Amino acid sequence: MSWFPWLFTLWSPSALSLLLLSAMDRHTGLEVVQAIVCSRWGAPIKKSLSQDGDVIIGGLFNLYYKRSAVEHGFTKLPHYEPCTGLDLESLKNAYTMTFAVEEINRNSTLLPGVKLGYRILDSCGSSYWAQQVALSLVGGDAHSCNLTPSTPRSAAYGQPGETAAGQPVPLLIGSASSTSTIVLSRVLGPLSVPLISYMASCPCLSDRLNFPNVFRTIPSDIYQAQAMARMAIRFSWTWIGAVIENNDYGHLAIQAFQEETRGKGVCFEFIETVLKETIVSDASRVALTIQASTARVILVFCWYTEIKEVFLELAKINVTDRQFLASEAWSTSDDLLQDLDISKVASGVVGVAIRSSTIPGFENYLRSLHPMRRPDDTFLREFWEKEFGCSLGVTQSHAASLFPAKGSSQKASLPLCSGTESLEGVKNPFTDISQLRVAYNVYLAVYAAAHALHSLLSCPDRESSSENNSSTWSSPKHIKPKELLQHLNKLNFTTPQGDMFYFQGADIPAKYDLVNWQETPEGSLKLVLIGRVDGFDLHLNESAIQWRTGSNQVPVSVCTESCPPGTRKANRKGEPLCCFDCIQCAEGEISNQTDSLHCEHCPSEFWSNAKQTACIPRQLDFLSFNETLGIALTTAAVSGAAVTTAVFVMFLCYRQTPVVRANNSELSFLLLLSLKFSAWCWSLDEVVWSRPTERKCLPLYIYTDYHLCDMAVPEPPCASTPEKNTKKHLMAR
Repeated sequence: MSWFPWLFTLWSPSALSLLLLSAMDRHTGLEVVQAIVCSRWGAPIKKSLSQDGDVIIGGLFNLYYKRSAVEHGFTKLPHYEPCTGLDLESLKNAYTMTFAVEEINRNSTLLPGVKLGYRILDSCGSSYWAQQVALSLVGGDAHSCNLTPSTPRSAAYGQPGETAAGQPVPLLIGSASSTSTIVLSRVLGPLSVPLISYMASCPCLSDRLNFPNVFRTIPSDIYQAQAMARMAIRFSWTWIGAVIENNDYGHLAIQAFQEETRGKGVCFEFIETVLKETIVSDASRVALTIQASTARVILVFCWYTEIKEVFLELAKINVTDRQFLASEAWSTSDDLLQDLDISKVASGVVGVAIRSSTIPGFENYLRSLHPMRRPDDTFLREFWEKEFGCSLGVTQSHAASLFPAKGSSQKASLPLCSGTESLEGVKNPFTDISQLRVAYNVYLAVYAAAHALHSLLSCPDRESSSENNSSTWSSPKHIKPKELLQHLNKLNFTTPQGDMFYFQGADIPAKYDLVNWQETPEGSLKLVLIGRVDGFDLHLNESAIQWRTGSNQVPVSVCTESCPPGTRKANRKGEPLCCFDCIQCAEGEISNQTDSLHCEHCPSEFWSNAKQTACIPRQLDFLSFNETLGIALTTAAVSGAAVTTAVFVMFLCYRQTPVVRANNSELSFLLLLSLKFSAWCWSLDEVVWSRPTERKCLPLYIYTDYHLCDMAVPEPPCASTPEKNTKKHLMAR
């Protein structure tokens, strides 16, 4: 576990033990025998978005996507620079959580009398940061704690009047990646802290034995991989390439794809991996691999920041003839859709997307955000200054510590904001709510947490137990995550949009949209809905698809063109099954299907046609007197009859001579008579066959039997002329 040594660099062994011990005290009800006074090891997390409440839920979002390199010398604590590069989509997702919490607090039937609060932190797209902020949320992020057997858990941290920043949370909304969720489940699993992820789609997380505290509002990747596999089979894409993230998300998704296409004739020419930390070199390598490949369809399972670098590299080397299949991680990225530098490469992308939905009132909520009404919101301040190119100044006593020192000179050079700035007319990914996908998953996660809390706080068992432990059971301050976990497993409610919501183990029923990237007159790309996926059912409107070629013609991606009827497939030694040669069937054999593996023999009374696609009856033909062969055979028959008659008459006249008698006259007469009758048979047949049709034809039969002697015979003019075989075989009757 590469993250475990890092964990010890953030907290000393004693501090980590105290943190876990205090968390175990809160989650399991164990009491600390003696008073413990401890202080925080390491710098507290400064940037957060929080609201006080009776119950606080935590949120983890990848608000920043640029991480600085950290040098591990193993001689001193590593210094971690704050992440940079504010991600507007993730910021919108974070405000979806705040909107849902405020909406729930206004609901008189859900959690009545209980105010729900939140604390949102940045996980920086890293499992390392996710661990730190998750432990801060679960264990409390106060500067000090004082644990004694008589100290209530809610009063152990910080000072009186402590806000949500120091109050431990019983549940986390997050993380945004499968890898981080797996790590957090391992760390928080012993504490039974529920995790409701809105983006962790790894199939492995469905395993309740290994991940009993994980839930998610996004379907497992196995469903989108199967949907993409069925599209590849439907469009006969048998020769494809793949680019995947070098983590659990990419490897397990491609494994599910291969299992779905096993035995269906789909092969991979290459499978390339990319990693965020080495994306520059990885993108260059992947682009060259795609350029050299013969596969025209490329399957991509990675984050949008990685595939963007690959697209830029492909644009540099002018590779614009590939059709890309997109996973939900980047199929709806506005950052890619609006980038003109990659539009020529990415045009025609077909992908699986998280099912979109509407959230009434959310657009007005976003556009009404203003730093003056949220003075402690550091994320909104940073977004505001970047969007409007002005400085809000330092209005809080502690605001200067919230921004990195290296940005102070840049902020000082910006003019002060006038106060009239507004998001009402702003158009960017943050204010775009036309297709709420991940944001709706966050919305569902918050409502799932609220309904589980509602079920827990209104549980009859808790009310009956309150007679003995009223101070423990009646207050939302004493919620135990293990009890909350049990109610999440039994969750079943109707969303504000009227849909039924429930967990099937860790998962929800699979629902996806199918989308297509189509060019606009301005040169950018737009997202067009072309179908949907419900469970294992694929519904696709093929006529609405605009492929990479710019038309409705489905692109072809095969190693070898299909073998037509009349041929069979022969695999190439040392190459995948998708690469083969087409061998013509032998004479007397046929194949009447495309990509036939074997040629079938025709029955004995039939023969293969010229294209080797069907068996036809063997042809019976007659010879004509006008043909050279007919004349020759007739002359031979007449001459034979005449000669045998002359010899017979001679032997009859001289039958008493010693010569004839010495030659066994009886046997000689019998042989001569037989030869004469044989010649008469030719003449008799001539009369019989020529009279009814008034045609002079030799009664000779031409069979297509390869056991007889081959002889080239011209077509008789008096015979019917059906389809001829390539060879004629002669036999006299």
